[in-house]
Amino acid sequence: MKEITKKRCKWASDDPLMLAYHDNDWGVPTFDDRKLFEFLILEGAQAGLSWQTILNKRDGYRSAFKNFNIEKVAKFSKADVERLMSDESIVRNRLKIESTITNAKISLQIIEEYGSLSKYLWSFVGGKPRSNKFKDLKDIPATVTESDDMSKVLKKRGFKFVGSTICYAFMQAVGMVNDHEVSCYRYAEVKTLGDHKLSQ
Repeated sequence: MKEITKKRCKWASDDPLMLAYHDNDWGVPTFDDRKLFEFLILEGAQAGLSWQTILNKRDGYRSAFKNFNIEKVAKFSKADVERLMSDESIVRNRLKIESTITNAKISLQIIEEYGSLSKYLWSFVGGKPRSNKFKDLKDIPATVTESDDMSKVLKKRGFKFVGSTICYAFMQAVGMVNDHEVSCYRYAEVKTLGDHKLSQ
């Protein structure tokens, strides 16, 4: 019997990593501090590059940055920066590497102040996932008011590589918004996850 092909968002390519990311990660409401920090750093690392490039280096990033343990990354030294500059498993951009350490230090300050990075970041969408109803990739915006606000506040705190476009990509990735196209099979699944959170 012929297998029915699942309809996915137009950006999901035939690449196994991209398919797995689309099917398992993108848009799933995420509240774990470590995972949120990971996505914030990876989205920033993507600046000027393709997501495919970053996804191919995701395991390298996890290894290089101690599985995105915020406390450990915050303690990285200048020697660590130099070591990472020769690490081919990540994007060897000094500003991006240094920003990861800076962002970890500020994340610790937020955790101390708010109890968790999750509570702070999710406050920009009222603590609850939102489901949009976009029918086509071209209809999905690059920024929204909430990403503008997040970018402005994070920059004021000293975060790097957190422009509004990066912040909105982050919001999409961690499920603050469900931007799967409505025809994509994951739209309903992700919406159900969001609705479950709303009912808690």
